Amino acid sequence: MAANRKSLAESVERDLRLDFFRGLGLWMIFLDHIPDDVVAWLTLRNYGFSDAAEFFVFISGYLAGYIYGPVVAAGNLAAATKRLILRAWQMYVAHILLFLAFVAQISRAARKFDNPMYKDEFNVANFLAHPDELIWQALTLRYKPVDLDVLPLYIALVLVSPLILFGLTRRPNITLLCSVVVYICARIFDWNLASFPQGTHWYFNPFAWQLMFVFGAWCGVGGVKQIWSFIQSKFALILSIVWLAFALLIVMTWHSEMLESMIPKWMIKAIYPIDKTDLDMLRFTHFLALACLVARYMPRDWKPLTSNWLRPLVLCGQHSLANFCIGVFLSFGVHYLLVQFPGGVWRQVVLSVAGMAAMTALSWFLNRAKNVPELFVEVKEKKAPTKTGKRKITRVRTARA
Repeated sequence: MAANRKSLAESVERDLRLDFFRGLGLWMIFLDHIPDDVVAWLTLRNYGFSDAAEFFVFISGYLAGYIYGPVVAAGNLAAATKRLILRAWQMYVAHILLFLAFVAQISRAARKFDNPMYKDEFNVANFLAHPDELIWQALTLRYKPVDLDVLPLYIALVLVSPLILFGLTRRPNITLLCSVVVYICARIFDWNLASFPQGTHWYFNPFAWQLMFVFGAWCGVGGVKQIWSFIQSKFALILSIVWLAFALLIVMTWHSEMLESMIPKWMIKAIYPIDKTDLDMLRFTHFLALACLVARYMPRDWKPLTSNWLRPLVLCGQHSLANFCIGVFLSFGVHYLLVQFPGGVWRQVVLSVAGMAAMTALSWFLNRAKNVPELFVEVKEKKAPTKTGKRKITRVRTARA
C-alpha cells in the first residue's frame, strides 16, 4: 500500500543518539542567539572550544554517509543525487522564507519601538534601504543577516555530497585525505566564497567546514570501524579528558583576569585567535574529544534515549530544519522583549524556557501530522439498465487509508 511506504531515510534503522544531539544543538543555538541571556550559560560554547555548529555539520555528514552511502555503493548514484539535491532545495527554500520573515520581524520591532539598533545589530539596515539591489544578493546566498549563516553552509555541503559519497564508497581513506588537503589549502590560501558587501566572505567557510562534514560521512560509511579500537582505548579516554579540561581552563580565562594571568604568553600566541570561520583545529579536536566520550559511554541502545525525559530533545532533533527556522525567529523575539521590557534573571529564564517549549510543541505537531495516514480516493464505474433500455453509468468514489 502506498500509505505504508517508507522513505529511504525512514527505512534505515534510526539512531536516537543523533536525534538527541541535534535537538540539544537546536536548543543551544536558540539560547546562544539571545544576547546576554543567563540561560545561555548552559550551552557548550561557554565550556569549550566547539559549539552546536560542529554537532550539526558532523551529524549531517554522518547521516549522508549512513543513509546514502549504501545506495551509492550499490550503483544508484543518480537516485541518491536526486534525493540530496531535493534536500538542498528544501533547505534553500526554508532559508529564503526564513530570511523574509526574519527581516520583516526585525523591521517591525525597529519601527514599533523606534529603535534602529536592531537593524544595525542584525545586519539588515542595508537591505531595508536598498531592497531592490540586495534581494538578488540574498537569493544567491551572498547577503545574509546575522544568525542566518549556517543554512547556506549546509546547502553547499549537501550539493557536493554526491561527489563526496562517490569517493567515500570507493576510496574512503583517500577521499578523507583529499578533504584534509582542501582544508589545509583553504587555511593557507584563504579560500572562501564571496559575500556581500564586496570584500567580505561567508562566515562559515565551506572549504574549511567540509572537513567536518566529510569526516562525519567517512564515519557513516563505515570508517569508524577502523578507529573503534582506538576510541575504546584508555589512551584515547585520557587524551580526551585532558584536552577537554584544557579547553575548559582556557575558556574560563575569558571570564577571569586571575586565570588569564596564569596562562603563559607563548601559549596565548599559539592558540589565538580560535577561528570559527575557518574551523580552527582547536575546535575540531575539541569536538573529537567529546565525540570519543559519547561513543564510549553512550551506546546505541542507551535506555534514557527512549524515556519521556529526553523525548522533547529527540523530537526536536527529528524535525531539525523546521526547529532551526523557528528557533532563529524566536531568539530575536526573546531578545527584543528582554531589551524593551527588562525584568531580571527570572524573565530571561521564563522566556528561554518558553522558546524551547514552543520548539518542542512544533516538533510534536509535525510528528503527529507525519503519522496521520493519507487518504486515497478510488473511483469505480457501475452500469445499470434504465427503463429506456440504455445503460446508466454512475461513478462511486470511496476513500481509504
